[in-house]
Amino acid sequence: MTETILVIAHGHREFSTGGAEVAAHQLFTSLRESQAADNVILLARHEGRSLSGLISPLRSNEYLWSTGISNWFKFQSGLRHSVFGAFRDFLERVRPDVVFVHHYANIGLEMLREIRRTCPDARLILTFHEYYAMCSNGGQMVKAGTNELCYSAMPEACTVCFPERSEEDFWLRKHFIRRHFDAVDRFIAPSEFLRQRYIDWGIAPDRITVIENGQPTGERLPPRPLAGDGRRNRFAFFGQVTPFKGVDVLLAALNNLSRAQRRNLHLEIHGANLEKQDDVFRARIEALRRPLMEEGVLHWPGAYHRDDLPRRMARIDWVVVPSVWWENSPVVIQEARRFGRPILCSNIGGMAEHVRDGVDGLHVGVGNATDWGESLLAATDSDRWDRLVQSLRPPVPVATAARQYLEWALDDTPRRAPELPRVISGRV
Repeated sequence: MTETILVIAHGHREFSTGGAEVAAHQLFTSLRESQAADNVILLARHEGRSLSGLISPLRSNEYLWSTGISNWFKFQSGLRHSVFGAFRDFLERVRPDVVFVHHYANIGLEMLREIRRTCPDARLILTFHEYYAMCSNGGQMVKAGTNELCYSAMPEACTVCFPERSEEDFWLRKHFIRRHFDAVDRFIAPSEFLRQRYIDWGIAPDRITVIENGQPTGERLPPRPLAGDGRRNRFAFFGQVTPFKGVDVLLAALNNLSRAQRRNLHLEIHGANLEKQDDVFRARIEALRRPLMEEGVLHWPGAYHRDDLPRRMARIDWVVVPSVWWENSPVVIQEARRFGRPILCSNIGGMAEHVRDGVDGLHVGVGNATDWGESLLAATDSDRWDRLVQSLRPPVPVATAARQYLEWALDDTPRRAPELPRVISGRV
């Protein structure tokens, strides 16, 4: 039996509710409850008042690590010369047999090297949650300034987004990151789309597998009781309100419809962090939402705690995912499947992979406000809704995902020797 499993995350779900943070905490909890090891530990990065490198206990077997990034281009730690002293001491104390890393963002790539140096025999598994390694534009794989979709990570294309950088800079960046990835035994992607992107980028196919993010088990919510008109016309967005999530496309779609058409639609935005976006984006959202809210077509409940999600899901018919970037495996899609709500999503990336068009949801042209408007109108048909709900697949249970994680880590297939990565020097 494995003695110690360490799960490392770039944030703790109590302080940051992103999909990767939630997935990491669920993995930790499930492995611990299943007694997969004598000791299961969670180490989560936390941005305290100072980046001291301090690792402090939060509760039993859960620790917070005060660290950060100084160079986002190369994902170097903000405390490169001192932060890993505390981390090394922590590793020497817990001596993990298996380490599951759910992100290097907000921590630094050097973490991977320190794990391999301090625990040379440990199985080191890294889960990708987006395209950070290949894309400097927030890992979104869209063009800076225009949000046009990007199809490959080529130095020539990257310099168009970042003209202050040279092709050499991006070549060196790629190989700097890949040398750190050499410290990793295996990789996990929550979607085949993301897996294939990393294979195209240079990860060997036999080193990366697909394991979907798990969801807690439970009964579906009952369908929302219909009013006299019998329409399935209540839609809801759940997530972050950022330029990449497509909320502005959704609002533009409603504004483009006639008043008579949109009078029969109801949209709710359960979104957070609009206040953190730039002035231009906030002004665009405000201009689009004001007339819709005055008409009563749009309601904006705002941010929510995950414990409140079932209550909010119960009052709507459809979950909408209008993201204008590739996405990977949005947690909201798994949540919609869990609660029995079909999905309207953009027709690209992990969204299109996890939602079967015409089977358990509908695909809509990415960034196409006209298509979104027409799709919202078409989705109100209750017979179609009934058919899609019947075909909804339940999400992968958390316990199943955790078991797949452990099986992938402990598989006896020969793995790469735990050699220290070569760090490429150069102007990056």
